[in-house]
Amino acid sequence: MSFEFLSLETIQEIARQYGYWAVFLGIALESLGIPLPGETITIVGGFLGGSGELNYWLVLGSAIAGTVLGGTCGYLIGKLGGWALLLRVGGFFRVSEEQLTEVKQQFSENAGRAVFFGRFVAFLRIFASPMAGIAEMPFPQFMLYNFAGGTVWASVMVTLAFFFGRIVPLEQLIGWIAKLGIVALIIVVAALFIPKWLESRKFKQPAIKDQPSTPGE
Repeated sequence: MSFEFLSLETIQEIARQYGYWAVFLGIALESLGIPLPGETITIVGGFLGGSGELNYWLVLGSAIAGTVLGGTCGYLIGKLGGWALLLRVGGFFRVSEEQLTEVKQQFSENAGRAVFFGRFVAFLRIFASPMAGIAEMPFPQFMLYNFAGGTVWASVMVTLAFFFGRIVPLEQLIGWIAKLGIVALIIVVAALFIPKWLESRKFKQPAIKDQPSTPGE
């Protein structure tokens, strides 16, 4: 999810002109909850590192700092005023407070996995941190998953762009990483829902075993 009017050529020009600040601010604002193409800017930064225009370690450091700081600010915004804003938005779309409370509860039960794995999925990368604040996820726990997820994500994106950008065109590289995002989405869905499904099966099986036998059996 991003602003479509920012073409790849424009993003490359921004990255070349502003360098590490472009990487830092791009992913920081996206992690904050603003739908900017932060991932694409990070990939372009790694690509420019591979071509020698930027330093790999500084690009990586900028990406990690941006995603962690942006996620932290997004969490604080969600915690301080996100629930009231969500209620207003929900009311506009005729979503009841009870339904939103259920969504909040479900997110709270899976907050750690959502924050960590959500780095690799565009939609969750934008909304996971504010939702963690809305769901009142403990701040130390949030920071653990926020830092771990941000570091792993930034390392994967920058390193892939740095090395593969030397042998494949940038457009093709971004297409590959978009497919990686689809795989990540499948992993996130599995991580969130398979444990709950297995847990529900555990509760159903004893209930079946405990049923009284009918006479004559």
